[in-house]
Amino acid sequence: MDIVIDTSALIAVIAGEPERNRIVELTTANTLIGPGSIPWEIGNAFSAMFKQNRLTLEEAREGLTIFNSIPIRYINPDFVHAMTISKQTNMYAYDAYFIDCSLRQKAPLLTLDHKLKLAAQSLNAKILEV
Repeated sequence: MDIVIDTSALIAVIAGEPERNRIVELTTANTLIGPGSIPWEIGNAFSAMFKQNRLTLEEAREGLTIFNSIPIRYINPDFVHAMTISKQTNMYAYDAYFIDCSLRQKAPLLTLDHKLKLAAQSLNAKILEV
């Protein structure tokens, strides 16, 4: 089964957050997919963690090694559809790309982002509960 995984779930796995084991359990033996923006979002998340003094450069390097070991098939967004989603849900385009991917691929979305989850549900996207 294809599963759309978002940045919040990936960061939880990389950083060893409490949800890590459940996310690994849900995704094992499935294909992870998502928009091609994911690597940039991971980098942005790490830079935000630098600003909050939650992450060192060495930890970020280790995190990037872990991230690069996670097989993800990247899906090109339908930008018109994503912009429609962005307008309908009042969300950033980066969030709309995940919903677009989920809807077009008919794949459940795995996210820890409550607002993204609610927006996806409002558009009848399937959600994998962590």
